[in-house]
Amino acid sequence: MNYMERITFNPNQCGGRPCIRGMRIRVKDVLDLVAAGVPEADILADYPDLEADDIKASLEYAAAQLDHPVLVASR
Repeated sequence: MNYMERITFNPNQCGGRPCIRGMRIRVKDVLDLVAAGVPEADILADYPDLEADDIKASLEYAAAQLDHPVLVASR
């Protein structure tokens, strides 16, 4: 799956933060629910426009954002 097909950016929506398929459901909101241990079925029930692949895309997007080297200054 290509998460970029599901994650959208609009400077006039949600402060330009990444959202799901142009809706006002932020990727961060989905990630917060997953991190809190909310079952996928409950997330989908609470957000009827959300699809299981949207949750997977949110996780894939977050993983890609963290995949960069971290430089640490030596003392």
